[in-house]
Parts: sequence; structure tokens; C-alpha cells
Amino acid sequence: MHCRPRPNQVLPAVVHPTKQCVKNTYATYEVPHIHPTHTTIVNNELFQHKHYFPQTQSMVNNVQNQQFNCGTGPVPPMGPMGPMGPMGPGM
Repeated sequence: MHCRPRPNQVLPAVVHPTKQCVKNTYATYEVPHIHPTHTTIVNNELFQHKHYFPQTQSMVNNVQNQQFNCGTGPVPPMGPMGPMGPMGPGM
């Protein structure tokens, strides 16, 4: 038996939503704008009056000293023959 090829079957078409494309065209137009300018030159002069007041300064260091002899304790009375009288220390 000899096989015949099966003919291709065409299925119904699937229709997708229409894709919307936008193509922009551009044109450039030049519009001249004229802006006139006038320049006035103003010469300015400034006189600076400088006043000087020279002054000198000096410094004095004032130093003072005080000395105190605080001793070691009460001072014994002084007699005619020494600090302890006529007998003297240790007598």
C-alpha cells in the first residue's frame, strides 16, 4: 500500500487587535528676533582720604614680694642669760 501525503489543513486565522503606530514629522522654522543694545560708558573717580593716627605703647610689669617668717612655734621668753633664764636649758 502506498501512502499519500496528507494535504495541509488551514485553520481559521487568529486576528489580533490592531497595533496603532504614530509617526511624527518635524519642520524647523527660523524666526529672527532683533534686540538692539546701547552702551553708555560712565567714568567714575574715587578720592580716598586716608587719615593716620600714629600711637606708641609701652608696658610696665610691677612685681612685689612679701616674705613671712612663720617660725616653728611659740617663742620662749628671753631672760638675761638665755632663752630659759638664769638656769639655761637642761640645768
